Amino acid sequence: MGHKVMSTPQRVLDSVRRIVRLLREGSRVSEERVGLSAAQLFVLQRLDAARPLSLTELAARTLTHQSSVSVVVRRLVQQGLVQRRPAEGDARRLELSLTKRGQALLARAPSASQDRVIAAIEELPPRTRSSLASSLEALVQALGIDDRAAPMLFDEERPRPSSRSQKRANKRA
Repeated sequence: MGHKVMSTPQRVLDSVRRIVRLLREGSRVSEERVGLSAAQLFVLQRLDAARPLSLTELAARTLTHQSSVSVVVRRLVQQGLVQRRPAEGDARRLELSLTKRGQALLARAPSASQDRVIAAIEELPPRTRSSLASSLEALVQALGIDDRAAPMLFDEERPRPSSRSQKRANKRA
């Protein structure tokens, strides 16, 4: 069977679709197994069980901006998986650590799909990595979305069910 030659835009979209599918499937598995979004699991896995981290340190470990990781941390604190407290010796600095509940959840959690992407990027030759980053940055700029903060992957708020779908769910229960 002959292969049709794909245009460059089609090749790019096809690659983006495959990466998004990998990340979406990882997020689904995370939600099913431990009830966390992919972003929440990724952040939780970056916290150090041995020592507390600052938000800045955690942002560096998650390869995201501090403002993006802080949104995820807030949800993890609300769920009782992360503890936020003033640092010893400097009350202005907040430290983040796993709670016992967070540690227990991590023990049964799947690996974060973002780790596969990061590992694959790191395996590329340095020149290819740099070219990939430059090309994606150029695409983001061409799309006019380079001024937006990059959120953590798959950390959207879950949409609340509409009153109609809620009524249907109540009838089934």
